[in-house]
Amino acid sequence: MIRLGILISGYGSNLQAIIDAIESGRLLGVKIAVVVSDRADAYGLERARRRGIPAIHVPYPPRKNGAAARRGQDAKLAARLHQQHAVDWVVLAGWLRLLSNDFLTEFPMRVINLHPALPGLFPGLHAIERALEAYRAGRISETGVTVHLVPDEEVDAGPVILTRAVPILPTDDVDALSARVHQVEHECLVEAVARAISAPTPRT
Repeated sequence: MIRLGILISGYGSNLQAIIDAIESGRLLGVKIAVVVSDRADAYGLERARRRGIPAIHVPYPPRKNGAAARRGQDAKLAARLHQQHAVDWVVLAGWLRLLSNDFLTEFPMRVINLHPALPGLFPGLHAIERALEAYRAGRISETGVTVHLVPDEEVDAGPVILTRAVPILPTDDVDALSARVHQVEHECLVEAVARAISAPTPRT
């Protein structure tokens, strides 16, 4: 049984997609060992607790405390996932913090990230809004979803597990495009987790 640690920052709809896939038998040989949020009010924590899944809030130091404080918290979180929850794979399902190498080296090529854009495009926050702006400027005709491994601290980069395009429509606003992208995210994340845990771990 593969034990997942799922990191979230908000509503947890991608977490729910994984929960539903496990409960329906679409995702076999997998258990969610723990759900972690950097926000105490993240609704995803409530989703986990309703299913009897351990759910914890891990506060991060403010940016003014510097990178060393963030790295220290990353190291503590990695140790907690290993020691208290025996996590095999980590899934970033809407986690909005950049994880440092202090975390990533503890799960080498076993951290999965979901990004709402095609590979190499719009890294970082507000990817859907930026894609819509690029469409309106005539630079792109579609956006998409990418699920990839996270080998290092480079933002939204790493070996791609799965990617899927999402057309942008002339009538789209941010809400409409976001809804379609999120629907594809749910499908892609479940499929990508299944692929990743069944494949040999790639070398860095």
